[in-house]
Amino acid sequence: QVQLVESGGGLVQTGGSLTLTCAASGRTVNSRAMAWFRQAPGKEREFLSAIDWSSGSTIYKDSVKGRFTIAENSAQNTVYLQLNSLKPGDKAVYYCASGWWSTRAYDSWGQGTQVTVSS
Repeated sequence: QVQLVESGGGLVQTGGSLTLTCAASGRTVNSRAMAWFRQAPGKEREFLSAIDWSSGSTIYKDSVKGRFTIAENSAQNTVYLQLNSLKPGDKAVYYCASGWWSTRAYDSWGQGTQVTVSS
């Protein structure tokens, strides 16, 4: 089992930036993939980005390419999501997840961190 704790959410103005942090712990964390999802009120949870611990490979949802950047610090078992040029539509609870790069299946989730963007 992998334990995940997100932080870094908050209130920001349109056009602003935030850096979300996910601290991971567990025996197999470094052999897994890490991902970020978000869920806005009344909407389904959506995938944003993922990174493979082993290779550093990354993938992004098309609509956030160029605005969001995922990165890892393997020495600290931490994954980041840099959010730039934020819009009111980015308001959501952002979740960190751990799973498998090959299948894109995620079986461990954090508690989420709220991001609110004011217009």
